Amino acid sequence: MTLIIRNIIPVIKADFVGQNEVAIIDFISIDSRSLQNSKNTLFFAIIGPNNDGHNYILELIKIGVSNFVVQFIPNNLKNKANFLVVENTLDALQKFASFYRNTFDFPVIGITGSNGKTIIKEWLNFLLSPDYNIIRSPKSYNSQVGVPLSVLGINEKHNLAIFEAGISTTNEMTNLQKIIQPTIGILSNIGSAHDEGFHDAGEKIKEKLKLFSSVEVLIMNKNRTIEAFLNPKIKTFTWSSDDGKADVFVIATESSDKTEFKITYEKLCFKITIPFNDQASIENALHCLMVMLYFKYDQVVIQQRMTMLYPVEMRLKVKNGVNNTTLIDDSYSSDFQSLKIALDFLESQKQYKKKTLILSDIFQSGLVTDELYSQVSHLIVSNKINRVIAIGKTISGFKNKFPNCIAFETTENFLETIDKIPFENETILIKGARHFHFEELVVALEEKTHETVLEINLNAISHNLNFYKSKLNPETKLMVMVKAFGYGNGGFEVAKLLSHHKVDYLGVAFADEGISLKNAGIDLPIMVLNPENTSFSAIIQHQLEPEIYSIKGLVAFLKIAAQKKLKNFPIHIKLDTGMHRLGFEEENIDELIAKLKANKTVEVKSILSHLATSDDMKFIDFTLSQIKLFEELSFKLMSELDINPIRHILNTSGISNFPQAQYSMVRLGIGLYGVSNDDEEQKSLENVGTLKSIISQIRTIEAGESVGYGRRFIAEKPTKIATIPIGYADGISRHWGNGVGYVVIKNKKASILGNVCMDMLMVDISEIDCKEGTEVIIFGENPTVSFMAKQLGTIPYEIMTSISQRVKRVFYRE
Repeated sequence: MTLIIRNIIPVIKADFVGQNEVAIIDFISIDSRSLQNSKNTLFFAIIGPNNDGHNYILELIKIGVSNFVVQFIPNNLKNKANFLVVENTLDALQKFASFYRNTFDFPVIGITGSNGKTIIKEWLNFLLSPDYNIIRSPKSYNSQVGVPLSVLGINEKHNLAIFEAGISTTNEMTNLQKIIQPTIGILSNIGSAHDEGFHDAGEKIKEKLKLFSSVEVLIMNKNRTIEAFLNPKIKTFTWSSDDGKADVFVIATESSDKTEFKITYEKLCFKITIPFNDQASIENALHCLMVMLYFKYDQVVIQQRMTMLYPVEMRLKVKNGVNNTTLIDDSYSSDFQSLKIALDFLESQKQYKKKTLILSDIFQSGLVTDELYSQVSHLIVSNKINRVIAIGKTISGFKNKFPNCIAFETTENFLETIDKIPFENETILIKGARHFHFEELVVALEEKTHETVLEINLNAISHNLNFYKSKLNPETKLMVMVKAFGYGNGGFEVAKLLSHHKVDYLGVAFADEGISLKNAGIDLPIMVLNPENTSFSAIIQHQLEPEIYSIKGLVAFLKIAAQKKLKNFPIHIKLDTGMHRLGFEEENIDELIAKLKANKTVEVKSILSHLATSDDMKFIDFTLSQIKLFEELSFKLMSELDINPIRHILNTSGISNFPQAQYSMVRLGIGLYGVSNDDEEQKSLENVGTLKSIISQIRTIEAGESVGYGRRFIAEKPTKIATIPIGYADGISRHWGNGVGYVVIKNKKASILGNVCMDMLMVDISEIDCKEGTEVIIFGENPTVSFMAKQLGTIPYEIMTSISQRVKRVFYRE
C-alpha cells in the first residue's frame, strides 16, 4: 500500500487540518504500542468502550508518527501533525478499507458462521495455495476492526482472498459485507456462540446471511431452516449427507483416526479420506471440498490434498525455554501479515531485553522476493530484534539484510548445530511455515518439565479486564492484583499483559513478588500490600510502593526514609473499616496525622480500605457502613494533611455491587481470572486457566481388585482405569478423590478412583474410547474451579493458588 493523504480525505469524508496533504502513507495502525508505527503510518484513533486512541497521539508524535484520523484534535496538538477529522474513526477505517477493497478485482471468499471459520480459512489456504497467491485474515481477525485491517493487507500480486467475518449482535454484518465484498460465500456451522446478542436463532441467521447479499455463489450444508431466510436470487452450491436434493451428496464412514467420504457430484463418484473423525472437522473439510469442486479441481488433486489436511494451531503460545529464555511458539505459519502480529505479540510479552527471531522462508506475501525481504528487514529492525536465525533456501540468500543473522538452508541443518548456539536470558519468537517442522525447534529449546500443564488464555484475561473496565467511570483508575503468582496463573506474564493494557497499578502481597516483577522489566507502579518492616529497604531500592497499616510500620519506614534522605516517596495508607485484618483504626487517626504532618520524606499516594462482605448482599448494611466510615476517615486525613490522594475501597465484587463507591480507583482481583461470585456475571466472563495432563497408562482390573493407597476403591466388575500424572503435590486436593471428583477425557467425565496420590491419580475410563497419551482436562470450562470449590467446601482462590510451581504454565493468545 502506498497512498497520499490528499486521496484519502474524500474517501473517509474528513476535514483536513495540517501542513502536508501529500504525505505518503504505507501503513495503517490502530495500536499505539506497535513498534511498526513510523512517519509513513496513518493512525486511526479508535474510541472503544475501554480505551480512546486520542490519548496516545502525543506519544506517537514523539516517535515520528505525523498522520492521524481523529474525531477531535487533542489540546495543544493542532500544529504538530496532520489531522483528518471525521465524525467516527471506526466508521472512517471501515470506509477506507471498503474503498481499498474496490481497487482489486479477483475472487474473494467470505466465511461466516458460529464455528469453524478459522479452520476452513486455513485449510483453504493450504489446499489452494499451490495455484493462487492468497491473502487471508491473520489468525482470527474477523471483527469490526479486524476485518478492515485484514483487507488493507491486500497488494497487487494477490489473486485470491479468504476473509472471515464474525458478529456478536445485529447491525454488524452489513459493515463487514461492504468491506469484504465476497464473490464466493461459505456459511459454516451455526451454533450457540453469541446467542445472547440475538432475540432468536432466526435473527442470527438473517444477520449472518447479509454477508452473502452479492455473492456469485453461496456454499453451505443444505438446510431448510437456513434456506427459508435466504434471498432466492442467491445461487447456492450445497452438500448434504441426508438430503438427495443437494448438489453434492456425501456418505461418510468414520474409523478410529480418519474419515472416508464417498462423493457423488453430477456424473462424478469418487472417494476422499481426511485424517480426522470428529464432526466439526468433517463439516469444515466438506466446505473446503466444495470450494475445490466449484473451482473445478481434478478429483485426483482433491484426493491428494485433502488427505494431507492437518490440525490448525490457532494460538500463539508462550513457554519457558532453556537457560532462562521465554519461547513464543508460532511454528505453524509464515506469511507477512501474521509476522507483523507475532512481532507485536513478542513486544507485549517479552521478559528479556534481548530478542531473537527464528524465521523460515515466507510464503504468499504477494510481493516479489527482493521487496518482500526488504519489508521483512524493515519490520525486524523497527521491532528492535537483536538476532535473527533464518531457515530456508530463499531467506538465507537475504541474511545480510537482517541484524546479527545466522542462516541455515533446512531445519535439520539448524538442529545439528543448535547445541553450539548460545540461547540464554532472551525472548525467542519461533515463526515458521508448517513444512519446516519448527515444532521440533520448540521441543529442543523448551524447558523440560512433566506433561501436566496449566494453559493460560491471554485473550480471556483481556476480555475479563475489559468487562470490568466497562463498569467503571471514565476517570476511575484501575489497580489489578497479581499477588500469589497471579492467583496461580503466572506473575510476570499476566503483569506484562496488564502493562500492555496500560492499567494504572499492580498489587502484590509481599516485597519479593514486586521485586521479581521489577527485575523482569515491569515498569508499572507496584503496591506491596503486606510489607514486613524488614523489607522496607528493598522496597525503596526497587521503587516499590508500600502499604502502611500501623503506627509501628510507619515509624519504621519514616526512619529508613530519613536515613536514605528520601523526598516524597510514595506510600499507601490502609484504614481498617471493619475487616479487622490490617489497617489504622479510628482511634489511631490523630496519631497517624501527627506523624505525617510536615514530613517531607514520604507522600501519601493513596488511602485505601478493604470490604469484608462485598460479595454477599445479605450484609449490604455492613458494607455500606464500611464505605461510610472510609469516607469519614479518609476525608479527615485529606483535610488535616491538605492532600488529595487516590482513594480506593472496592474489590472485584465491590466493582459490580457498589459502583457508587468507585472513588478514584478500584482493585480488580479474581474477576480478572474469570471467576465471579455472581452467577449472572459469571456468564460474561471467560475461562482463563485450563489444567491439562495426559493418560500415562491404561489397564483393566477385575472384580475384587483395588486401586491406590488404602484400597479405597475396590472394583465390583471388570474396570478399565487410566493413570494421570498429577497429584496432590501438583495442587489437587486429596478430598477430590474417591469418586467425589472427575476429570474430562474426550468430552466425557471420568470419575477419580481411590485416593489421589502425591504425583498421580487414577480414573475410570470403562465407557471412554481413549488411549495412552490422550489429553485429560483437570479443570477449565468443565469442571470449573468454582464447581470444584463448591464440592470441596472451599473457595476458588484456594483451588487456583494451590497449583504447584512444578506445573508448567503455557500462555497463549488466539
